[in-house]
Amino acid sequence: MSRVLLDNESDTWSRACSLILLGFICYALPWSVFAAQQTEAPLLRIQGSNTIGAKLGPALVKGMLEAQGYSAISLQPGSVENEQKIVATSDKGQAVTVDLAAHGSSTGFVGLRDGSADIAAASRPIKDAEVANLGDMKSHDAEQVIAIDGLAIILHPSNPISSLRTDQLAQVFSGEISNWEQLGGPPGEIHLYARDDNSGTYDTFKELVLSANGKSLAASARRFESNDKLSDTVSSDPQGIGFTGLPSIRQAKALAIASGESQPMLPTRTAIATEDYPLSRRLYLYNSPNQSKPWVNALVNFAHSPRGQAIVAQNGFISQTVSAVKVSPTNDMPDAYQQLSTDAQRLSVNFRFAEGSADLDNKALRDLNRVMDYLTVHDKLHQKVVLAGFGDPKSDPARAELLSKLRAMAVRRELARQGVIFKDIIGLGDVLPVAANDSEGRIKNRRVEVWVY
Repeated sequence: MSRVLLDNESDTWSRACSLILLGFICYALPWSVFAAQQTEAPLLRIQGSNTIGAKLGPALVKGMLEAQGYSAISLQPGSVENEQKIVATSDKGQAVTVDLAAHGSSTGFVGLRDGSADIAAASRPIKDAEVANLGDMKSHDAEQVIAIDGLAIILHPSNPISSLRTDQLAQVFSGEISNWEQLGGPPGEIHLYARDDNSGTYDTFKELVLSANGKSLAASARRFESNDKLSDTVSSDPQGIGFTGLPSIRQAKALAIASGESQPMLPTRTAIATEDYPLSRRLYLYNSPNQSKPWVNALVNFAHSPRGQAIVAQNGFISQTVSAVKVSPTNDMPDAYQQLSTDAQRLSVNFRFAEGSADLDNKALRDLNRVMDYLTVHDKLHQKVVLAGFGDPKSDPARAELLSKLRAMAVRRELARQGVIFKDIIGLGDVLPVAANDSEGRIKNRRVEVWVY
């Protein structure tokens, strides 16, 4: 009898010790270990563009989490190249993660369709074929322009060539021009470097350069998934030429580029911010309008905020923050434009329109608020603003001038609703083109500039 009691006491004592030991372990281990076990699903899953995903995407996520009160934010490499995990801790000690995979813009849209992504990061607009079953992906709620980038054409620093036209670029990258001597450079075979087929950078180059001139990329081109690796390879090859996003120029030399009748332009901040540079492009975040998620909205709103746009600039892209720029008058400018250049400053934004429409596009709708903020802060609301409209050629120059002024009037209407009283509205027709007047070029030439006194 006593032995049975002893055995029972022993069992009870063992169980008590086990509970005490477990309690000690639970107390000693960091709470984040258990929180991490409870947080299996990431807050956000972002897939798509390497241009965005390499540095800008993680930086925006980090900034958003900081703004939401998270701490101990760190970036961890994923299991494969060009994938990252952003890890953070809430003020209650809960561990959260954001997954980011950067294998090219097209992969982001695939992720939205199959449900493996909440946001598609893209360095080009979504294609009609990619919209299927996703809802209105070109709506103001689904399509967000978060930054402007310039597609830089890069050479080895020792290459003496300083500028090329887009049609010459097409001949080079298709292999029709294969020796630098054909472009006025030293004799030598041209070595081509290009991004891979999944890349939005390649899609943009193909659309703006190759397809626009009826060409295809030469099979001899070496392909890269990473902008930085492509740039580093070009900068070590005296016979190399490639294309990359603006932040990845690194040690290479950037060319000035002309399109149609435009003057050659270097990928400067102002020329890219206004999208006048022939190879400028927009960087996007897309989300399905059918599935509204709080963390998707939080990232989008943060990316558009002044802090988000500051992060855009810190990462080498062009922010959409409005500033005033002095423009030097030149002899090829019409008289009215020369006067503006002499007496006023141009704002670093152009208003453009949806394709085949007289309506402002999604970026322009956001830019209305940015311009209003600038005009308000700098006391430019009354008789200090001039809108200058531009367009593409028409058989009747008077019609081209009228249409360009009507575009300026469309912007005037939106800003006047918010209290702007204008000094003047002018239409300049088809002068000072920034692109060739093909289907894509016409969209860029149909623009409205904002000038302030």
